[in-house]
This record gives sequence, structure tokens and C-alpha cells, in this order.
Amino acid sequence: MKYTANSRAFAHIAAFHPELTALRRDLHAHPELGFEEVYTAHRVQQALKVCGVDAIHTGIGKTGVVAVIQGQRNSSGKMIGLRADMDALPMTERNDFAWKSGKPGLMHGCGHDGHTAMLVGAARYLAETRNFDGTAVLIFQPGEEGYAGAQAMIDDGLFERFPVQSVYGMHNWPAMRPGTIGLNTGPMMAAADRITIEITGKGGHGAHPYQTVDPVLVAGHLITAVQSIVSRNVKPVDSAVISLCAMQAGDLNAMSVVAGSATLVGTVRTFKPDVQALIERRLNELCSAVAQAFGASAVVTYQRMYPATVNSAAEARFAGDVAQSLVGAANVVRDLEPSMGAEDFSFMLRVKPGAYLRLGQGTANGLGSCHLHNNRYDFNDEVLPLGAALHASLAEQAMPLTG
Repeated sequence: MKYTANSRAFAHIAAFHPELTALRRDLHAHPELGFEEVYTAHRVQQALKVCGVDAIHTGIGKTGVVAVIQGQRNSSGKMIGLRADMDALPMTERNDFAWKSGKPGLMHGCGHDGHTAMLVGAARYLAETRNFDGTAVLIFQPGEEGYAGAQAMIDDGLFERFPVQSVYGMHNWPAMRPGTIGLNTGPMMAAADRITIEITGKGGHGAHPYQTVDPVLVAGHLITAVQSIVSRNVKPVDSAVISLCAMQAGDLNAMSVVAGSATLVGTVRTFKPDVQALIERRLNELCSAVAQAFGASAVVTYQRMYPATVNSAAEARFAGDVAQSLVGAANVVRDLEPSMGAEDFSFMLRVKPGAYLRLGQGTANGLGSCHLHNNRYDFNDEVLPLGAALHASLAEQAMPLTG
């Protein structure tokens, strides 16, 4: 180990580190997309049975799995949720180790294989020790990568069936070194929205553009004008991003044909609902006005995909204290900079108080590691015991045995 952690949970889980590593690498070799995690869910169920959990519930949110573990006592009546995501990404892996993806075009490029293995490790420890007063609910969630699997589980009655008082999740973070944990008491991840701008003009011959209404010209002006929304409409103290990431118009083989229409696709990232609403309104106003100035029309479709991931203050402070009990104050970043990326754990945090944490897994103080969604990324198995211990300690310390 290149780091130390001070807890009974960590020492206990470290004893079966090789088994967690084997599970993680097996999951890595068998990646599955959202709501297709049949093999993954089956392996999780097998592992949970071996762990000796009290109950296993399947098919929640299509392929989701929930395990229930009772503590030595349940006089507190408390119930705490712990969540891990299971799905992979539609990308081709470029690694050459023995456990690389066995499925062309699919890859665990975000470490959800590691998240799943860590929660299984927590399940084994909690089931073997039961050193808490209450009920631990372990949520193995499908479809985080763009499928809103958290919302699917909620819609399927997750919190009615398992009425947890709070819920916690975590994500590996290559920019932080092993043995470190980060979080804050507010926004951790941004809301992610999809925008589609459909421009309608009038096609014609490229040699006679005066007879056309060129949608590509309109698109060019829109690409520039849209950037003024953040710089001139959003308060400087508020964070926002508008990125137009793709454009489609005409035919690359038709050099002299002015297209009749063009489409722009992009994303908006915000932390605050009022900023989100402002950008949606200004996009509609600006795109319509710019297009009209050129004699064209533009229609904006604004799709709110994932809300912002916002930690509740009390639960974030508690989670920071738990992290500190494991790795020490010097290795816990309590004011971690939020990311403009998105996370569908946000759906759970809209329903229940809780916290989302980052678990360091990089090398050389976080430098030199492949970041998430890189085709040479791999989860760092060194941090499996710490992640599992963090999950388990959140449950133990939220539901302590007293007397």
C-alpha cells in the first residue's frame, strides 16, 4: 500500500483485497451499457450471496440491484443508503492487460467496475461485522452514463421500498492521489442539458448565394453570438458553460450547393436553476433574432438531462468527518472545486439528503494518470479497500452502536 488508513473497517477489508481485485477485473473484462448490465448484476448478486447479506432485491430500475443488511440492533430505526454505478461506456479500449474489455466498442472507461467492487467489499464487511444500529441499504445502480438510471430506480419505488434517511455515493478521481478524499458542502457536479438548434433557410446554387438564405452563414453567427450569453448575461460569480459541439449541414461532396437547413447540437452546464432558466430563455431569444436578421428561422430544443449534484451541508460535513477518521485531516479536501461534468446521483440527492465524494486514485500526486473516459484508463485497484471502508464507515458512523 502507498497510503495508510486508520480504521477497523479498512484493516478487515484489506484482508480480502485480492478477491475484490479479481471481481473488479472480471467486471472490467465484461462491460455493459446502461440497462444492459445483465452479467454485471448477476455477478453482483453472486457476490452478495457469498457476503451473507440479509436480502437481495433485483430488477429495480430494470437491471438495478439492492442489498439490505441489518445491524446488530435496529433500535435506532435508522436506514442509510450507499450507492455505486455499474454501467460502462460505448468506447473502444486501447489497453493490453489481461483484463481488458472483451467486447469491441465497450469499455469501463469511468471506473464503475471499481465502484461496484468497492460497494461489494463494504457489503461483505458490514454483513460480517454488523457493527451498527439500523439498516444499511446498498444500491447497485444501472445506467449512469446518460440513461438516468438513478431516476429509473426512483421511479421504480426505490425510496418507498427502502426509505433511507440519507444516501451517499462516490467516484474515483485520477486527479487526486490514492489515500485522499474530496468533497464540499454545495455543488459537486453541474446540471447537464442538451441543446439542439435547427436553422431553416433557403437552399440554392453556391454561385448565386444572393438567391438563397444560407443556413451555414446563420450557424456561424450563432456559434459566436451564443458565447455572449455567459459573458454578458450570466453574473460573473455564477458558473456556466455553453458548448456547441457539432454541426450538420449540406453534403461534403456537393461543393457548390447551399443547404436549406443546418443543425447545431451542444450542451449547457450550470449549478443554479435560475442560471439554467436564464440561459434557456436567452438561447431562444438570441437564436430566433439572429436567424431572423438573415431571413432564416431557428428553433431551439432545450432538454434538461441531469440536474446539478448538490451535497446537503450537514451530510457533507458528516461525510468529511468520516473520511477524516480514515485518512486524517491532511488527506481530506473539504472545499473541493466543483466539476462542470454531470452525475445522475443528482436525482437521488434531489429526493434525499446526502453527499457525493471523490476518492483519489491517481499517481504522483494525481499527475500522469489517464483521466476518466480515456481509452487507456483503468481503475486503480490499490484504492479498493479504502473505498469499501469509506462506504462501510459512513453506515457505521451514521448508525453507531451505543450502550
